[in-house]
Order: sequence, then C-alpha cells, then structure tokens
Amino acid sequence: MKTSDFYFDLPKELIAQDPLENRDASRLLVLDRETGALEHRHFYEIVEYLRPGDCLVLNNTKVIPARLYGVREGTGALIEILLLKRREGSIWETLVKPGKKARPGTRLIFGDGLMTGEVLDVVDEGNRLIRFSYEGVFEEILDQLGQMPLPPYITHELKDKNRYQTVYAKHEGSAAAPTAGLHFTPELLQKVRDMGVAIAEVTLHVGLGTFRPVKVEDVTQHHMHSEFYQIDEETAERINETKRRGGRVICVGTTSCRTIESAATADGTVQAGSGWTEIFIYPGYPFKVLDCLITNFHLPESTLLMLVSALAGKDRILEAYRVAVEQRYRFFSFGDAMFIK
Repeated sequence: MKTSDFYFDLPKELIAQDPLENRDASRLLVLDRETGALEHRHFYEIVEYLRPGDCLVLNNTKVIPARLYGVREGTGALIEILLLKRREGSIWETLVKPGKKARPGTRLIFGDGLMTGEVLDVVDEGNRLIRFSYEGVFEEILDQLGQMPLPPYITHELKDKNRYQTVYAKHEGSAAAPTAGLHFTPELLQKVRDMGVAIAEVTLHVGLGTFRPVKVEDVTQHHMHSEFYQIDEETAERINETKRRGGRVICVGTTSCRTIESAATADGTVQAGSGWTEIFIYPGYPFKVLDCLITNFHLPESTLLMLVSALAGKDRILEAYRVAVEQRYRFFSFGDAMFIK
C-alpha cells in the first residue's frame, strides 16, 4: 500500500481560513459506507442520523496556547517555540524555529523576562527539551504569552481563540484541536441528549504527530508519534453498555476513534485507564469498537485520510472527496464535516 494511493487534488481556495459565525452551520457530507451513497446536509441536521441508544464519543482535550515567541539571551535573535508535550514539571518537549541555533545551554527570554527557558537536550526529530523558569502558575503565564497553535495552512489571524476549542474542552494538553468537535454547540449537544443518545467523554491530547506528513512510500513503514490518552470507568462502561444493547458507538473525530480503539481488548471491550498510544489505523485495520465516525476533510496522503479509508474503503473515500471538491466543500480544521455511517 503506497502513500501516493491516498493523493487527491485540492484547490487551495477550498482550505477554510476562518471559522463560520455559527459552529453548526457547516455543511455535512453523509457517506453510507455500504452503498457509497452520498447526501448533502448541514451539520445541525446530524440529529437525523442518530438513534436512541447510540453513544457519541467526544474528546474533551483542551488546546493550550502552545506557540511562544521569544529571543535568545545575548544575541536578541527572535525564536519561535511550539510546546509539544510536558515531560516532567517545567520541562517540555518543544519544536524550535530556527532550531540550529538552539543548542543545549542556550537561554531564551519570553515576555521581557516574565518567563525564561534553557535548552537541555536535542531529542527525536530535532525536538528540544526546554526547562522553563517563572514565578506563579505556568498555565496563567502561558495564557498571557502564548498564541493558539493554528496549523500552517491557516494564514488568517484568529480573532477569537475560543473558536479553536470545542465547547466541551476541559483538560489542557493539546497542541492542536480535535476539529470534528468544533461543529457542536451546547444547544445541539443538549438536543442529542434529549433524544436518548448517550454522551461519553474521553481525553486524548493531540500532538503534532497527527499532522506530520507521511514521508515513506510504503504506508506500513510510517511511525506515529505517541499521544497521551485517558478513559475513566464511567466512560468505559457507557461505551461497553451501548455495544451490549446493540447501539452504535459514534466517534466525534479521529482522536476519539484512536482513543477507544487503543483501549479496546480483542473482543471489543473498552478498558478504563490511561497511557500513551501510537496506534496507526490504515486500510486493513479491523475496528473493534467504532461503528460510525463524524470527521472533517483531511489532507492528501495524511494518516487521517488513511484512517477514514480504513473505515469506508479507499475508493469510496476518494470518490466522496472528489464530489466534495466539485461541490466546493470547505476543507481542514475550520472546514465542513463528514458523517461516515
């Protein structure tokens, strides 16, 4: 299976640069994975495809303002830091630009000295371990100094940083938003509950590994970066009870999907717990828990496109994407949605 098998041509103007005024006003492309039939709807109509007894799985991670701009001590040269994951205490694994100048021992200054950092080591793929020093609470300082880490294909400035958070975001730790969830409003979620659909929340802190390009031609040789996930007892039981009763488990986003599939036993039972997952789902993967998926439109040749192809079949997905391009759907993080049933 080749990476190039997952290529499609995407006009640049279809990459959504700004969120819509109303979250649930996005378009919704519904794909029946058995027949390949497509329907063109709006996201607020998702309730028409849900049934009492189903379970909607949400990823309640919260994006941190992980992009920091500072200067190198001594030279005053500008430097950009992206926080990837906390290793321990005030030590973070980071992506640094320009990286060549950030050797171990380099000291960095942020916000005129409100926070400083020292490069401790160079680790996998050139990432830097940095120890930060500050007075007070790190999260509060980060909120003051940091910016939302929008993907590189979004060039417009985000006016309201809450629009890059889901309305149910709780646990801080992500370097990117679980974007399929951006379409939900509190009112729409309440409507879902009122119709007898269970809601289960998991946590997976999204790392940049999700978005890294696949650089190998043989898909099976690609290695996913690890991401931290957590599932509590109540959530695990809610999902397992749904399966026992014959309801459908519907994941909101590929991150929710990877979380429950990582925590599932061979017989499809979801186990409570926490840990790190490197799960890579591509065609041929046997889904243990997931029945349906709400997702956005993904980049050509990406691991996310491979995941949805594993669920619906590569040919069906590429045909759906061809139609989406033809019908001028909006792509990627702030774009439109897809329901694969």
